[in-house]
Amino acid sequence: MEKMQGDAERLCQKEIDETVALYPGIELAYLRLGSDPFCGRHDSQAHILQLSYCRTGQISWKMKNGERVYLNPGDFSIRIRMVGVESAAIFPSGEYSGLTICIDLQQAPRCLPALLQSTDVFTLLQDKFCRGDTAFFLTGNEQTESIFSGFYDQPENIRLPYQKLKILELLLYLTKIEFTKTNRLAVYQSEQIEIVRKIHEQLMQSMDRRVTIAELSRQYLINPTTLKTAFKAVYGTSIAAHMKEHRMEKAAQLLRESDMSIAEIAQAVGYDSQSKFTAAFKAAFQVLPKEYRKRS
Repeated sequence: MEKMQGDAERLCQKEIDETVALYPGIELAYLRLGSDPFCGRHDSQAHILQLSYCRTGQISWKMKNGERVYLNPGDFSIRIRMVGVESAAIFPSGEYSGLTICIDLQQAPRCLPALLQSTDVFTLLQDKFCRGDTAFFLTGNEQTESIFSGFYDQPENIRLPYQKLKILELLLYLTKIEFTKTNRLAVYQSEQIEIVRKIHEQLMQSMDRRVTIAELSRQYLINPTTLKTAFKAVYGTSIAAHMKEHRMEKAAQLLRESDMSIAEIAQAVGYDSQSKFTAAFKAAFQVLPKEYRKRS
């Protein structure tokens, strides 16, 4: 495990909150990033199975073939350390928290926890995740969220037993997981990501206009479904929700820094109706625009 810990320290030297040795050959690390974008690489290790779980923020992998995949809150990845060794884990916003679990497939099977001694769990994991040059990027669900959430916010006196229990539950879950189109995250070509970023820039520069997905797909020659899924992957939410958040942030800025009327601000952020803007603003900030301006 000393080798595994050294790699983890090189991966995110200042970003590891805590490292916990759960069992011989199984190590848990909690990661948290501040405000600066970060890019991490690791050594090739064919015997290390690594799972990364995104709790908040986002992780992006740029693979050696130029493709990208994005993990948003609840998503997780599994791969052996030799897969995609030329790829890099990128934290685009710099805001990220999550955990990484490293399993030494040479050591862990020799020191089976008591609850796993009647199983062939590590053989099953090797057969499922360690054959071929494949990395697995998966969406979360209610069961995985129940497992991963158990690694957090436990009372100090029972925290380690909880972590040990949850890792066993996770290992057993991974042996039975099936890979489908619905639970595997999409991988995007660099050209698709570039289009999505151009669309994002256009939307940010024209908040006063309401542009439909159909219009954007025609303008940029991208399938509407691909546009929606790629945008959500890159920015973590739908186009509508993303734009609403930025419209409200822009409106709040104008209320603080300008003498524009409420009606003018509403139009500047894409609302033809002042009443609809007021309702949206109150839902976002729990205060009416006039009251927000008085308090600023």
